[in-house]
Amino acid sequence: MTTTPTPAAATDAAPRDWRATAAAATTVVLWASAFVSIRSAGEAYSPGALALGRLLAGSLALGALLLLRREGLPSRAAWPGIIGSGLLWFGLYMVVLNWGEQQVDAGTAAMVVNIGPLLIALLGARLLGEGLPRRLVMGMAVSFAGAAVVGLSMSGHGSSSVLGVLLCLLAAVTYAAGVVSQKPALRHGSALQITTFGCLVGTVACLPFSGALISDAADAPLSATLNMVYLGLFPTALAFTTWAYALARTTAGKMGATTYAVPALVVLMSWLLLDEVPALLTVGGGLLCLAGVAVSRLRPQTGATRRIPGRPMEGPRHDAESRTADRPQEDEEAEAGGTGR
Repeated sequence: MTTTPTPAAATDAAPRDWRATAAAATTVVLWASAFVSIRSAGEAYSPGALALGRLLAGSLALGALLLLRREGLPSRAAWPGIIGSGLLWFGLYMVVLNWGEQQVDAGTAAMVVNIGPLLIALLGARLLGEGLPRRLVMGMAVSFAGAAVVGLSMSGHGSSSVLGVLLCLLAAVTYAAGVVSQKPALRHGSALQITTFGCLVGTVACLPFSGALISDAADAPLSATLNMVYLGLFPTALAFTTWAYALARTTAGKMGATTYAVPALVVLMSWLLLDEVPALLTVGGGLLCLAGVAVSRLRPQTGATRRIPGRPMEGPRHDAESRTADRPQEDEEAEAGGTGR
């Protein structure tokens, strides 16, 4: 029996999609700003101390918000993903990335770390059954080429070591593994719950750096400490929550591809905030990154009839039900060639 949806039901998916897009954009902008703050804080704080200070600030802010909202604990089924993402992404990733960026120049770090979104797409297809839609693969290829151009244009302004490259590679792997671990947990808890307890797990894992944090804080200038607190409140507490909110409403591969906008925004912010005028090659690479993100985020065309394996072939539909936007899963399956969960 077919029912005609109410006007409210017909328009409910549009605001949901708009909020998810806004959440993803917030994450990308704040993560780009983190690179500017890390430059300041990283001069006064060691990698482990900076990671712990950032996570402590983030955990305090997230914990206070969780108590105010009275959300409580997530279900037991969410904890494997929380622990996995907390150890790999919030903990190990932040330490090795801080360490790696001290061993290599910014361009090399950008090129190596941007392997992460590619790994997310591959792991998402393998472990989460998300598939590899053609638009996603094409968009990520364009974006990665842009990230490589940005990295090459910025290389040569510092020393690089094999250890630094390996640390950046490890950061990319832990980032990808953390995202893929977090995705299933979001089925069993809110974005705030998953982010809060993931951040707490990362904080506990970094507690061995407590002595270094106390020692560095005693000698660090106020500007470096404020940048560390900023990293905890905004690129961690807020940006990781908006990331989780958006990730719960799309595939891990698409969310990973969205982060390819970060290199372009870093170039722009460095220009505006640090007065670092980018070369034309750098600007071109940033534009390639944005173009690739745009391609990867395109939705499949809705005008043509697409056959989905396991479903009968249907002709064009013009009734009210076909105009509703509450079928995101069908669109994702069609784009991925029918490989759903």
